[in-house]
Amino acid sequence: MTGRRVVITGTGLITAVGNDVRSTWESLLAGRSGAAPITLFDASRHDVRFACEVKDFDPSEYLDRKEVKRTDRFLQFALATAQQAVAEADIADVLRDESPDRTGVIVGSGIGGLATLEEQHIRMLERGPDRVSPFFIPMFIADMAAGLISMRYGVRGPNYCTVSACASSAHAVGLAFRSIRTGEADVMIAGGTEATITPLCVAGFSSMKALSTRNEAPEVASRPFDAGRDGFVLGEGSGMVIMESLEHARARGATILAELKGFGQSADAYHMTAPAPGGAGAQVAMRHALTDAGLEPGDIDYINAHGTSTPANDATETVAIKQVFGERAYEIVVGSTKSMTGHSLGAAGAVETVISTLVCREGLIPPTINFGEADPECDLDYGHRGVTERPVRAALSNSFGFGGHNVALAIGRWDED
Repeated sequence: MTGRRVVITGTGLITAVGNDVRSTWESLLAGRSGAAPITLFDASRHDVRFACEVKDFDPSEYLDRKEVKRTDRFLQFALATAQQAVAEADIADVLRDESPDRTGVIVGSGIGGLATLEEQHIRMLERGPDRVSPFFIPMFIADMAAGLISMRYGVRGPNYCTVSACASSAHAVGLAFRSIRTGEADVMIAGGTEATITPLCVAGFSSMKALSTRNEAPEVASRPFDAGRDGFVLGEGSGMVIMESLEHARARGATILAELKGFGQSADAYHMTAPAPGGAGAQVAMRHALTDAGLEPGDIDYINAHGTSTPANDATETVAIKQVFGERAYEIVVGSTKSMTGHSLGAAGAVETVISTLVCREGLIPPTINFGEADPECDLDYGHRGVTERPVRAALSNSFGFGGHNVALAIGRWDED
């Protein structure tokens, strides 16, 4: 572990179970599922007709009327959660007046503005090329979330998008962490956003047999580590964090929520969609995160698992955790909040970074819901019995993406030195 210490001072969340951090957290502790029949489009012809949609989101709370018309839903989510995080950190004036050149934005998205792409393609086919919106490209491209946030707050530091499927926003958080640690920036706004509950996306994941098909009981469809799991539930939303060097946060008297301590990344080099046998790549990422953080396996009290509720992922992740942690694995709560939020693809890593921050701060671990039958291949403590109340000194948040991308982030409870 070298370089400056990095702390989290602000958070933002929009998920299927809440449109801000507090409402999401309360829903998670209550074991509330966000899965329900799809309302964003007519899904009657689809094999899978449910998802974890964000509910009652009003973009006009964060954007003016013109901006709403010119932004895809994934961009609206990103701007909203960035605003939430900036407000919690109470840092807007600092960004504008003191640190614009020392503040950056990295926001991951696995797919970007897919709804806009589908809508504009239909418009072109039905009405001709000259009827495609001049805002189509900026509404669609994934990097625009980071760009718009930098414009809103006038910050001119490192600014880009990470795209690594379901590890996209975990990469964004990890690389932002490195920018501060190495001295490239003092403050980073980092996270992820996704809004892909669209006809084409649902059809695509359904065709590859990745989604649960429990149309008659969507609220129990996402069941990570359960023997009856049959696929993930597609979600959407955004997570965002404000990170600062410890020196910067202390100098301005910021409230510190947690410390981001380590970042590990790896590749499976194995298959487009299937995890490597034994979770070999996942093991590398977790070990690197521990080493980077200066932590031992015995220091970890909670793992926010990738835990997608697919047969292959959950069994493979369990093996990987046991290989890294040995007997200690059986003392760690390995929870999957995707049992409630669904899988928000490129946004998931950032959403779960915020959740892990709350776990470390509050000493409460949300349950993994929908447990019905034990799987002999999944024999760890997944928090199936309800909320676990215990001090959490440090947590790992795992994110694994199609293409074999693996990220683990180590987050520590903040204890004033």
